[in-house]
Amino acid sequence: MAVSNDAGYPGDRLGLPPNGPGSLAPWGRRILALFIDWGLASLISWTWFNFNPWVTLGVFVLMHVALTGFLGVTIGKRLVRIQVVRLQPNAPVSIPGPLWALVRTLLLLLILPVIVISPDGRSAHDRIAGTVQVIM
Repeated sequence: MAVSNDAGYPGDRLGLPPNGPGSLAPWGRRILALFIDWGLASLISWTWFNFNPWVTLGVFVLMHVALTGFLGVTIGKRLVRIQVVRLQPNAPVSIPGPLWALVRTLLLLLILPVIVISPDGRSAHDRIAGTVQVIM
């Protein structure tokens, strides 16, 4: 019995190219960017706030909301060359904006939406915010 793969490549259902700039970012890059961002938040907390876990979390959230909301990248995402863009029907891709970046970040902190992955290659936190992580 032959198995049909109607999904195509990751990002195909979203109209993204199969590879190169604008294609769906691979999971390795996404996870590495997350670790870099958490490391930077930890370094800031350790340097000026005696490594307070609430300050670390606050810095992480502030970085994600501000940088992703206004630039589409955090420092970690920029280093691994991925960007968060908002997909809107009948409109060009755009930067998420602070509101959608906040929604996305709060869902990221819940962890479960991050590990629920759809056939289009996005996690639930990206689907809910209408965003996708693409290669720059």
